Amino acid sequence: MNDTLALALSQIMALSQFWLAAGIAVFLRIGACFLVLPGFGEAMIPLRVKLGAALALSVLVTPAVLGDLPPMTGAMPPLRFFLTEAVAGLILGLALRLTVHALQIAGTIAAQSTSLSQIMGGASPDPQPAMGAILMLSGVTLAVMAGLHVHLAAAFMRSYDLLPVGQMPAPGDLGAWGVDRVAASFGLALSLAAPFLIASLLYNVALGVINKAMPQLMVAFVGAPAITWGGLFLLLITTPFLLPVWFEAFQAALVAPLGSP
Repeated sequence: MNDTLALALSQIMALSQFWLAAGIAVFLRIGACFLVLPGFGEAMIPLRVKLGAALALSVLVTPAVLGDLPPMTGAMPPLRFFLTEAVAGLILGLALRLTVHALQIAGTIAAQSTSLSQIMGGASPDPQPAMGAILMLSGVTLAVMAGLHVHLAAAFMRSYDLLPVGQMPAPGDLGAWGVDRVAASFGLALSLAAPFLIASLLYNVALGVINKAMPQLMVAFVGAPAITWGGLFLLLITTPFLLPVWFEAFQAALVAPLGSP
């Protein structure tokens, strides 16, 4: 009887250690992702809330990815996991963060095109233009309302096929991925800000024609209120159409963070 009890206790202890090591390995990936993740990883959210959300998501994801984890002995995963899983989590988080960053870039371009921001506003330590903050907050809110936590859980489960546990991505592939994601972010931002660029071009052409026809008229005093009102009105009517376009790109980043089909 004592031998049977001792054997059962040893098996329970071994199983508990395996589950603990697996949970820590999953938490390393999710916790690193939460450092840069849109919504849950914002600076305004307390650190305790981030930690609690990462732990809760780790508890949900661990049973689903248990078959993707290698056999582990002891209560801690191998030491290399602390690097490889953190890098994998940062890759997932940055793929989504760069997509949200496109909204900030689009807002900066739109604000500068409509004279609602200083030139080089994004490169200075001053706060970002209001248009960029509005678009970014609207995009993150839309993502959270659409069930970001559910999509994140599915994305983490799929990530073990794209980024196997314990394997470090090749530096060349990682560099190429970073360049592609940054280029895609700026391309998306330019597409979202296209209506404001077109309106700015038409405004400046019209202002030049009026100035040529009536040199004595101070067109700057007449045109400045017009472009300011036009920029705000354009933001009002285009935001409902721009956000769905951005959300499709955000969903694509969730499904394929590495850019694979």
